Amino acid sequence: MRITELFDNGEFVVTAEVGPPKGIHLGHLVEEAKTYLSGITAVNVTDNQSSVMRTSTLATCAALKNAGLTPIYQATCRDRNRIALQSDLLGAASMGIENILCLTGDHTKMGDHPGAKPVFDLDSVSLLYTASQLEKGVDLSGNPLVGEPPKFAKGAVVSPISDSVDAQLAKMERKVMAGADYFQTQAVFEPEKFIKFMERAKEFGKPVQLGVIIPKSVGMCKFMNNNVAGVHVPDEMLDELRADKEKTKAGITGVEIAARIIRECRPYCQGVHIMALGWEDKVPALLELAGL
Repeated sequence: MRITELFDNGEFVVTAEVGPPKGIHLGHLVEEAKTYLSGITAVNVTDNQSSVMRTSTLATCAALKNAGLTPIYQATCRDRNRIALQSDLLGAASMGIENILCLTGDHTKMGDHPGAKPVFDLDSVSLLYTASQLEKGVDLSGNPLVGEPPKFAKGAVVSPISDSVDAQLAKMERKVMAGADYFQTQAVFEPEKFIKFMERAKEFGKPVQLGVIIPKSVGMCKFMNNNVAGVHVPDEMLDELRADKEKTKAGITGVEIAARIIRECRPYCQGVHIMALGWEDKVPALLELAGL
């Protein structure tokens, strides 16, 4: 199932993401996803997130699909050239994995193999274009594919809380022109800025999912403020997390904050993407509190 079909039907699409393990056993990840994420539309599978080596994203997507879940294959340009990326996209389609998210990827210097050579043969825009070409039955060099071409729901990312909104809108426009069907945003902690961004982004006519992170602690939020581009947790939320340390430690405060953000932004977007970051067991409570 392509999630674009749900957007087209006016459904509010809820997704969440998981990270493959640094090892070969996927059973625990699959069981957690079945237990805590079965109530959502689809599950994003990250691709060596933060440049940390993990099990194949494509293999993890296949395991989730075999378990009855709908995966979204995140493909980054950092580790593979255009030949390998096209090969993996065709491989995903051959397994019935039709939902993709195209990303440039974090630099290798950020991860656990800082000496690895980054590729970046393509970026997120040209990867979207590549997927669009495959859908037309040709590869990036114009060579014809054999048989029926793939059909994807092609996703992209945008940062609505960036310091330069105009630059983000320009990137969004380039991604739409390259073939993006839907967008997931970077984590939002300032609903008023997100709403202002969406008032301008609606001109592109593409569905946008609000990106939400459940804040775990003050330390985590400060780290994001200092190190994650396009993310800012305001002081009043930090004070909220400080107010009751036991409640925050249990995840209750973080779920309350995330649910409030979803409720405020829901009228202005077409879905929500939850980045639980290891707190997948909090997702059902979040969905309930957010009215989803």
